[in-house]
Amino acid sequence: MRILFASAEFAPLVRVGGLAEATSGLVHELRSDGVDVEVVIPDYFDTTLIDETVVSLDVPDWAGPAVARSGESELAGPVTLISVPGIQRANPYVDGDGNGWSDNPDRFFAFSAAVAALADLRSPDVVHCNDWHTALTFGFLPDDVPTVFTIHTLGYQGWTSGGWLDRIPHHREAFERHGGTNPVAGAIALADRVVAVSPNYADEIRREEGGSGLHEEMIALGDRLVGIRNGIDTGVWNPSTDDFIEAVYAPDAMVGKTACRQKLLKAVGWVDTGVPIVGVVTRLVEQKGIDILLDTVRYAELMPFRLIMLGSGEKWLADYARHLATELPETVAFHDGYDVAFGHEIFAGADLLAMPSRFEPCGLAQMQAMEYGTIPVATAVGGLVDTVIDADESPDIGNGFVTHSVDTTGFVDALHRAVRAWSDPQRRWAIQQRGMNADWSWKNPARRQIELYREVVASPFQGGLQRSASDDAGG
Repeated sequence: MRILFASAEFAPLVRVGGLAEATSGLVHELRSDGVDVEVVIPDYFDTTLIDETVVSLDVPDWAGPAVARSGESELAGPVTLISVPGIQRANPYVDGDGNGWSDNPDRFFAFSAAVAALADLRSPDVVHCNDWHTALTFGFLPDDVPTVFTIHTLGYQGWTSGGWLDRIPHHREAFERHGGTNPVAGAIALADRVVAVSPNYADEIRREEGGSGLHEEMIALGDRLVGIRNGIDTGVWNPSTDDFIEAVYAPDAMVGKTACRQKLLKAVGWVDTGVPIVGVVTRLVEQKGIDILLDTVRYAELMPFRLIMLGSGEKWLADYARHLATELPETVAFHDGYDVAFGHEIFAGADLLAMPSRFEPCGLAQMQAMEYGTIPVATAVGGLVDTVIDADESPDIGNGFVTHSVDTTGFVDALHRAVRAWSDPQRRWAIQQRGMNADWSWKNPARRQIELYREVVASPFQGGLQRSASDDAGG
């Protein structure tokens, strides 16, 4: 089976958020299972490839010139990089002030047109697109191409002006919303299957409060919408083989975690006071509930806990974290930015992981934390529901602590319960073991994805929006 797999991010070449980790983890496992996957990403940085081949792509004038370079990346393996006007940027999405590039629609819509042109050259069995950056591809593909569209987050839909509709050759009415152009709306209308990145998120986006304005369209998908939980790359996230951490360890030999904890304390200049360390590795955005977490710091001495945070994003959240680190230097440590090695050190050395997300389609950090014996404290949203089980509500199977109230009060309660459990060595060990012994890998999710590809090839979409080649004019 040959899959053309298009994404705006792919770790470690292009890493902004969880999209990069999710796409690379899935592709790695698919390839391990014998699936021929051509990864297609924008050529943001003019990356060097080994044994490079170059082809020009037949795209509309507004999207060109478009060139695809295919070859071997030393970091990511086989990959195809597409260059279109304006695509090369130091940051794929935002400028130095954190504002989205004003020409993002131009850049990613041109990329989508180029992906469709590449698919015409390659004739894959399935075209698999991810999130809004690739969603317009569906308006350029012939109707007989089997397709899958994965929603990593419905909060970003690529909305732009209605003027773009005239540039879409097929089924432009699918992309029209309230006089504007909505790439994600079109993709979900046209894809043979739509994948949400966790079963609970698939349920959430069918509801008005979780559907970001598209819940009726999600309901209409019926069984074309499926939830497949993301995994994590256990070749990268594995405490028994991790080169980034102070000492390796495993569920049946946890001594190394103590050494990692001491290394983490040393890294932030703290002495060990016996207080649990709460780790955070995240994007600093409102979605992640970082303000909720920082508001809990006022209770840190009472619980007690200490907070080590790594991340970058919205300025006001970074300023809030920086203020607390300055005012309470023995309680809060903040590293503004992303450091791969330090991220691994936090997962290995922290005692608890905080995930106070307001919404979380899947979440990877909670699984990465549990792989390292770090107990997650999370809100009951999205994929966190599918992965974190409250140890007070379910003492025999609990692997973390959950709040059903997405606010400071609820998170303080869950964090307090987690601190109390951590203080009991026997109970702490039992909760850690459940998390570490679970299979968080991509093995089962990738197998389900392969089944989905086979379903799409054998039984393409036949209902709902009528997809016919006679609709080339978009009418």
